Amino acid sequence: MKKVTAYTDGACSGNPGPGGWGAILLFGEAFRELSGGEPETTNNRMELKGVISALKALKEPCEVALFTDSRYIADAINAGWLRSWKQKGWKRKDGELKNTDLWMELDILLAEHIVTVTWVRGHSDNELNNRCDELAAAERDKFSAV
Repeated sequence: MKKVTAYTDGACSGNPGPGGWGAILLFGEAFRELSGGEPETTNNRMELKGVISALKALKEPCEVALFTDSRYIADAINAGWLRSWKQKGWKRKDGELKNTDLWMELDILLAEHIVTVTWVRGHSDNELNNRCDELAAAERDKFSAV
């Protein structure tokens, strides 16, 4: 199984508002940047889109070391929230789960790959996380300028 490193980030002006996501995939010497955005979204949706897009870009099952500055994503996966939401019919213990469509899509992708999630401090000294932030902000700004 190939070992891939992925960095992801999301950005949003207003919440909701225009948003963007960025992702970087590393495999050996290969380096690939991905990005996208939406005119009306939330920060959490963009964080999720970054992770989903990174995993969807993989052409076969891989072992993925995923780095994100989103506690929402890191805790949902590492603390078992995602598994619990799924068991409860995609609901939280206190009610509605937001972004269900994206969590369901991510759940399918997590089943295809072996993913280890590490939280990193955003806007810090992590060069690849900062680059993902730049990609996400550039996509967000495309919609802000309209």
